[in-house]
Amino acid sequence: MYDQPRPDRPTPAMTFEQMLERVRYEGAYPTRERAEEAVRTVLGALGRQLTGDERVDLAQCLPVEAALPLAAQIPDAEQLTGWGFVKDQAARTGVSPAVARWDTGAVLAVVTRLAGPDLLARILRQLPDGYALLFGQAQLRQRENAAA
Repeated sequence: MYDQPRPDRPTPAMTFEQMLERVRYEGAYPTRERAEEAVRTVLGALGRQLTGDERVDLAQCLPVEAALPLAAQIPDAEQLTGWGFVKDQAARTGVSPAVARWDTGAVLAVVTRLAGPDLLARILRQLPDGYALLFGQAQLRQRENAAA
C-alpha cells in the first residue's frame, strides 16, 4: 500500500532517520537499532487500535518507513485502554510492562510532534481512556458515556 511514494502524499516533517534519532534521544536508547525496534513495535500496536481517517491521516504524517508498520496491521475488533495497550505490547514482545511503557512514551512523543495538535485531538477522541498520557498529554476528563 505505501511501498512507493504517492504523488498526493504530503512530505513528512522529518525523515525516518531523523525520526529514529529523535526517538533514540527521547528513549535514551544506546543504538539506532533499538530505537527502530521501538518505533516498529509501538506503531504496529497503534495500528491495531486506530481506524478511519485518523489512521490514514497519521500514516500520511509519518515517514513511509514508519507508516508501514502502522498501516500493515488489521485493527482489533475491541479497543484496549491505554494500560491495556501497554500490557498487550509487553505480552506480544516479551518485555516487562515498564519497558513497553517506556518504548511507547518515547515513540509517541515523536508521533505527537509529527501529528500536530488537531490530528492528535482527533486520535485521542477515537481511543479509549488512558492514551492521552501515553502521548505525553494530560488526561483532563473522562470519556462521556453514550447513555447521556
